[in-house]
Amino acid sequence: MSNVHNDYLGAKIGMWLFLFTEVLLFGGLFLLYAVYLHQHPAEFHAASKELNTVLGTFNTVVLITSSFFVAISISALQQGKVVLCKRMLILTIGCALIFLVVKYFEWSAKISHGIFPDSPELLKRPAGEIVYFGLYYVMTGLHGIHVIIGGAVLLYAYRLIGLGRMTPDNFVFLENSGLYWHLVDLVWIYLFPLFYLIV
Repeated sequence: MSNVHNDYLGAKIGMWLFLFTEVLLFGGLFLLYAVYLHQHPAEFHAASKELNTVLGTFNTVVLITSSFFVAISISALQQGKVVLCKRMLILTIGCALIFLVVKYFEWSAKISHGIFPDSPELLKRPAGEIVYFGLYYVMTGLHGIHVIIGGAVLLYAYRLIGLGRMTPDNFVFLENSGLYWHLVDLVWIYLFPLFYLIV
């Protein structure tokens, strides 16, 4: 038996508190979005038509699938199925990379057309569209950073499993990593309709 004391309850409470601060962060941005949408509904609607709904939908499917993979990985480790756990983690990280690549091409397309914060092209547009694209870059960019962090944390969890430092009896780090990843997924599920599906 390991001499290392694992404070499971403390780790879970700490993680939930951290997730609460993340909810406050994105919640504030969602509130800001709602205020500006109320002020510029027509401009927000027009600007949203310039986003690629197909790519946005694809990325939504990718993230939802990744949450399924990470849930299986946690369950697999708890059952002692280490190989399955590691495979599911690789698939989850792969989904994160796919999401980021797609988002890179989305941003690149907009930037190549001169649509980015403070660009001459964007500044020619109505105030509502300027605000819309400002929020688009800030909120999807912040979410992208969270995807990178989440993928890195899951990669570290994969390494811990390989080193034998995370086992069926000591899985709280992977469980907390999964919670963080589910939050990343949930935030995108809100971002997608707000920016891509304005009616």
